[in-house]
Amino acid sequence: MDSNSITITDHRTGKQYDIPVEDDNIRAKALKQIKVHPEDFGMMTYDPAFLNTASCRSAITFIDGDKGILRYRGYPIEELAEKCTFLEVAHLLLNGELPPQEDLSAWVTRVKRHTMLHETTKKFLEGFRYNAHPMGMLISTVAALSTVYPDAKHVHDPVIRSRHIVRLIAKMPTICAYCYRHQFGLPYVYPDNDLSYTANFMNMMWKMVEPKYVADPTLARVLDILFILHADHEQNCSTNTMRCIGSALADPYVSVAGAAAALSGPLHGGANEEVLKMLDEIGEKTAIPAYIERVKKGEVKLMGFGHRVYKNYDPRARIIKWAADRVFEVTGHNNRIEMALELERIALSDDYFIERKLYPNVDFYSGIIYQAMGFRPDIFTVLFAIPRVVGWLAQWQEMLLDPEQKIARPRQVYTGEGERHFVPIEERSPAQTVKA
Repeated sequence: MDSNSITITDHRTGKQYDIPVEDDNIRAKALKQIKVHPEDFGMMTYDPAFLNTASCRSAITFIDGDKGILRYRGYPIEELAEKCTFLEVAHLLLNGELPPQEDLSAWVTRVKRHTMLHETTKKFLEGFRYNAHPMGMLISTVAALSTVYPDAKHVHDPVIRSRHIVRLIAKMPTICAYCYRHQFGLPYVYPDNDLSYTANFMNMMWKMVEPKYVADPTLARVLDILFILHADHEQNCSTNTMRCIGSALADPYVSVAGAAAALSGPLHGGANEEVLKMLDEIGEKTAIPAYIERVKKGEVKLMGFGHRVYKNYDPRARIIKWAADRVFEVTGHNNRIEMALELERIALSDDYFIERKLYPNVDFYSGIIYQAMGFRPDIFTVLFAIPRVVGWLAQWQEMLLDPEQKIARPRQVYTGEGERHFVPIEERSPAQTVKA
C-alpha cells in the first residue's frame, strides 16, 4: 500500500479505496470511483461556499490564518509595505520576482504611458446620472473597455495579454477619479505622469485650479501602503469570480468587471464603509460598552472584526493601525479614531471576542483613514478595486497558464422533485408555495 495515500472504507458496500495524497490534499475527482452501483455517478464532496475546497494551485499569495501570516510570492506583507512601492509589488505579483532598478523603471514608465482614457470613454461616463454610485460606474466602464480594445479577447497571446494587463492597472485610477468627479459636475483632470501612481490618483481626484497639484507626501505614501495591503488576498470571493469568468476565456476587461461586481458587496469590499456606519450609530466613546453588550446578545454586528480566513490578528490591520497614526499627524485626530481605538481595546480584552477569535481586520481602520484623507465613503470600495485589479490579473494569468484548469463548472446535489408529467391547467390543484 502506498504510504502517501488515504484508505476510505465504504460501509454501504464494504469496499475499500486507496486515495492518493498530493501536496497534502486529495483530489475530489478521486472520490468518483466510490459507487454503490456501477451506473452511479460516483461520490462527490458537498461544500457550500467552498469552506474546505481548493479550486486551484497558486504560487501568488500565502495565508496562514491561524498564525496571522500574509505573504506575496513568499515575501512577508510587513516587509513589502515598509520597503516597496505599489507598482514594485504589482510587478512582483505578476512576474514572480522583485525587479532590479532598471526593470522597475521600465515597468513604471510603461504603466504611466497608458493612464489616459479614450475620449469616447469619457462620454460613456457622462451618460450616468449625477448621483450614480461610483462602484456601479466603475464596473460598467471597465466592461465597456472590452469594446474599445477588441483584441483583448486573444487571451493566450502573451504579448497581447501583457499589454492589456498594463492598460488595466494604468487606467483604473483614472476611471475611479473620473467616477468621483462626475458626482460633483467637476471637469475631469488628465493624468500627470510626473507624479507617482498614488500621487497622480490624488491629483485626478482633487486638483482644482492650481497649476500643479502637490500631494502631501505622507498621505501619498500611506495610500501606496494601503494599495499594497489590498493588492491580493488569495482565493476570496472576487478573485474566485475573476478566475471563474476567465476560465471561459472571456477577455480581461469583462472578467475584471465581474470581479469588481463581487467586490461591491457589503460582505466583501464594502465592509469598511459599514465600519463607519457602525461608529456613527454608536455615536460617542461612552456608548461603546452598551454597544458591545448588544453585540453579545446578537442584536447588532461588530463590523471590522473577524475574518473568514484569519483566526488571529489580521497582519494588514497592524500595518494600517500604524499608517493611521501617520495620517492623523497630518489631518488631526477625530472622534471616529478615538472610538475605534477604544472599541478595539475593549473587544480584545473581552473573553467573548477572544474565545471566538474576533480580531480587527483590514476594514476596521481603512475606512477611517480614507475618510480622514478626504475620500467619501461611497468611493471606499473603488479604492479597494484599484490595487486589487493587480491581484485579479495575476490570478487570471496564472489560471490561463495552468494546464489543469478548464472552464469552471461545479457540481450540485439535486434535492428537487423526481420525474413528473404535465397536468392540464384545469386539472391542477391550487398552487402551493415553492421555496426558491
